[in-house]
Amino acid sequence: MPKEARPGTGEQAKQHALEQLRQAISRGEMAPAQRLVENELAEQFGVTRASIRAALIDLASEGLVERIRNRGSRVRVVSVEEAVAITECRMALEGLCAAKAAVEASEEQLTELADLGTAMSKAVADGEPLTYSDLNHQLHARIREFSGQQVAVELLERLNAQLVRHRFQLALRPGRAQRSLGEHLAVIEAIRARDPQAAEAAVRAHLTSVIDALGE
Repeated sequence: MPKEARPGTGEQAKQHALEQLRQAISRGEMAPAQRLVENELAEQFGVTRASIRAALIDLASEGLVERIRNRGSRVRVVSVEEAVAITECRMALEGLCAAKAAVEASEEQLTELADLGTAMSKAVADGEPLTYSDLNHQLHARIREFSGQQVAVELLERLNAQLVRHRFQLALRPGRAQRSLGEHLAVIEAIRARDPQAAEAAVRAHLTSVIDALGE
């Protein structure tokens, strides 16, 4: 990082390191169980070790990092069993968001959801699972955003960040995209019909399918 672009010290530097680390873990650039060496990260992000240490403490509270006594920090490993438990929590919160979005979304936002559904269908038809996975992630994010339920949004962002490894594994599983496409289109259809009960039910059906896939 160029010296002039460095964020300095204190709270600004900690927030810079926190955001960079959170993104790297969420994108899968740092693997589960990977050691997080403070000296190396300080050099990489152009901040002090103290800023890195403070950022790692925050990430540990978010469930992304595990701090081991006398051994430093590592990217936390999320087991299949925990991924299932997290998805069960997502079911309640995402169902709520879908129901709220069915009531609160503007016509322009409903059109955006329809366009995402079209793009997801094309990705499946073209055999592009990673593109589909990215669009899937965008769809869930938009539904949360359109719901206006900020408390649920913040909780879901923390839960979803812990599932990044499992999300990519499912995305690459043969036939998974084809199976989930219909589930996502049903969610979009219910929200566009402004039917909150159907929207919540469609989300729950989709995430039940995810739980079944995690256990396979």
